[in-house]
Amino acid sequence: MKPTNMVFDIGGVLVQWDPVAAFAEACGGREAAMEFMERVGFREKNARADAGETFADLAQEIGDPADREIFLGYLDAYPLTVERKIKGSWTLLDQLKVQGTRVHAITNWSAETWPRGLISQPRLGKVFDTLVVSGVERIAKPDARIFEIFCDRAGVAPEACFFVDDSLKNVEAARAFGMQAAQFISPKVLRLDLIDRGFL
Repeated sequence: MKPTNMVFDIGGVLVQWDPVAAFAEACGGREAAMEFMERVGFREKNARADAGETFADLAQEIGDPADREIFLGYLDAYPLTVERKIKGSWTLLDQLKVQGTRVHAITNWSAETWPRGLISQPRLGKVFDTLVVSGVERIAKPDARIFEIFCDRAGVAPEACFFVDDSLKNVEAARAFGMQAAQFISPKVLRLDLIDRGFL
């Protein structure tokens, strides 16, 4: 079946995510911020936030009070982490919208940081026909249930969708669910994928 619905991941596909930027000032530079993130297990905690946990609860696991305070500053500083668009991807998204293709998104994104991200990238809140934010649903990719939620909400069959994500494990999960899917490498490669599938 030829897919007729385009489903984007957001971070790493439409916008660059740079969490170091949120901690650089408080830590005294990017290198120190990266050391801090490693020390507090930021990546693992952020993934749990994407699946619905709160940053306040996650902070309680950090023993050092100074580190805990820096970690809790993440929400206020969050707009700094998503300031840069991946412009070529937006060009493709706009081409699809102009020609009438339904454009959706499934994103692993905390319910707490999503509204903060819209401060830097307000169009993310308006451009999609269907948007599923993992932190709101309390289910994150690659869990198959998030693809089921999306298809139910969008009113589409999995095989009618082409999904693109920078994470290979999420791409594989989407394929297992029945979607056509490809790993995002660059806007140039995505354009070729879209042509090959008859979108452009």
